[in-house]
Amino acid sequence: MVNSNQKITTFLTFEGSAEEAMNLYISLFDESEITSIVRYGANEVGKEGSVQHATFLINGQEFMCIDSSVKHEWTFTPAVSMFVTCNTEKEIDRLFDKLSQDGVVHMPLSNYGFSKKFGWVDDKYGVSWQLNLANS
Repeated sequence: MVNSNQKITTFLTFEGSAEEAMNLYISLFDESEITSIVRYGANEVGKEGSVQHATFLINGQEFMCIDSSVKHEWTFTPAVSMFVTCNTEKEIDRLFDKLSQDGVVHMPLSNYGFSKKFGWVDDKYGVSWQLNLANS
């Protein structure tokens, strides 16, 4: 039996940089915006003004995020990444440049045989992005 009401949304947990990350992501992709944001208030478990819960769109796809009020031992890992198919070389070059700024490059933009132009980077927040040129 199929649950037609079920929805699966990527949920990103930050430690104080959720809003900054959302703003970067929505600045890089068309059809992107913060759709809701709830902040911690005074005397709540999280830092006042930080993101208690937010939803945002990247290229029309919904994501959720928070600024965790709990210090945890884990963070993002390249084992789970955002895979972006870029339509033009200009687009892949721009995204790779912006996302790799102050981040970690796992695979520089290059021809790896399986793709004419591909790159893999963790952005400065630790979120992993695989960028692939379409039709390559």
